[in-house]
Amino acid sequence: MNRNRMIGFALAALIFVADQAMKAFVVEGLGLDHPGAVREILPFFDLRFVANIGVSLGLLPAETAATRWALVGLTALIAAGVCWWMLREKNRQDMFALSLVLGGALGNIVDRVRFGYVVDYADLHFGEWRPFLVFNVADAAITIGVLILLIRALFVREKPKAQATGSEGAPVENANA
Repeated sequence: MNRNRMIGFALAALIFVADQAMKAFVVEGLGLDHPGAVREILPFFDLRFVANIGVSLGLLPAETAATRWALVGLTALIAAGVCWWMLREKNRQDMFALSLVLGGALGNIVDRVRFGYVVDYADLHFGEWRPFLVFNVADAAITIGVLILLIRALFVREKPKAQATGSEGAPVENANA
């Protein structure tokens, strides 16, 4: 495995561990262990326990055991696809973005398997206005990773590798031909 892949999978593991550690700290360390429990940290940031049974923006709510496990399976397939992509990716920036997505996906999958929901807790707000839903480290990592991939796909064009040139700038022909 090349160095970029090793770093990529290590970063995914780090995101996973950070996500799980922060969730444990909020739920067990701070005692925010039931829906609605809240602790104000700053006037614009609270830690608020939310048991998220859906995915982003409340889509695909898993209200039954069958839909819960279907969602676990779907996200596991996506995580497997990201792993496959990482094993083939050569671009360091894309590898970084994929690492964020994989680490976050694994963190949320573990929550769904253990609890039947994802533990969300980060509540950024300005008065009553909330620019985001309540989220966690995994959600932030997934969002940032996907944004990086989208920006790179839409706006960044890789320059083709320069062809070997002679002294006049013309391509060098194979002398053995």
